[in-house]
Amino acid sequence: MAPAVFPLRPATEEDRSRLANLLHFETHVHRHLDWRRPLEWLGQSPFLVAEQSGRILAALACPADPPGLAWIRLFAVMTRVDISAAWEALWGEARDILAKSGAQQAAAIPLNDWFARELHNTRFEHTHNVVVLSWPVRPDILEVPAVGLVRPMQPADLRTVYEVDKAAFTPLWQNPQQAVEHAYQQAGYATVLELDGNVVAYQISTQSAQGLHLARLATHPSLQGRGLALALTTDLQREANKRKELRLSVNTQDNNQPSLALYKKLGFQLTGETYPVHEFKFADAD
Repeated sequence: MAPAVFPLRPATEEDRSRLANLLHFETHVHRHLDWRRPLEWLGQSPFLVAEQSGRILAALACPADPPGLAWIRLFAVMTRVDISAAWEALWGEARDILAKSGAQQAAAIPLNDWFARELHNTRFEHTHNVVVLSWPVRPDILEVPAVGLVRPMQPADLRTVYEVDKAAFTPLWQNPQQAVEHAYQQAGYATVLELDGNVVAYQISTQSAQGLHLARLATHPSLQGRGLALALTTDLQREANKRKELRLSVNTQDNNQPSLALYKKLGFQLTGETYPVHEFKFADAD
């Protein structure tokens, strides 16, 4: 672990207002693209602050959620504090905490070059990118064969939706159940697809002034390739058209060829926006 150049300690609820100021007023702030706001992670470990003379100089939050996987949820540094020194001290402490808890992997999506450099210097590897696709809302929507029943998602569906989500994604992209619940609460349009009375696929989309964004789409692995994702997405396109949205957007990984093929078949086009994914494997650090 890199030697701390500042006193480090776990963040507490009493730090909330000072942390809010750090996030709001400072330039060097990394926030994870998440369903939860950074300060919602207070009380979970590791959430650390570097403090000197009663001032919070930097903060890092990266709890393992789901277990074994720790996304960098927050890293913020006060102006005139050395970024590298703050990152190495905080990440060194957090890394040790995570390793002792049995974490296998940490990950981050840096939106700024300054944070990407810090990740690179501490053995995070840039493995792939998240890319953005967009569909200009229009009435000519691909006609697809009817499959199953597409209906609005209900709170009673959330446990099954979580099970579908967990089965459909690799550990890096799995959502804990609480994140699925947060996503549903923030949804602009959420639907499930039933076969024989069982929920086997779902989508959750958010809404903003820019239009609808397909935030999560999953089909149970045992039923992939049967057009369920196609049915959910074309239903979403019809809903966007009915609402007269400006556009429908979606994110996926640049190495997820089935997902890219689906969206391109439905008329989505790459926007050129990319977000790098950096990964740290604890086994490699031994």
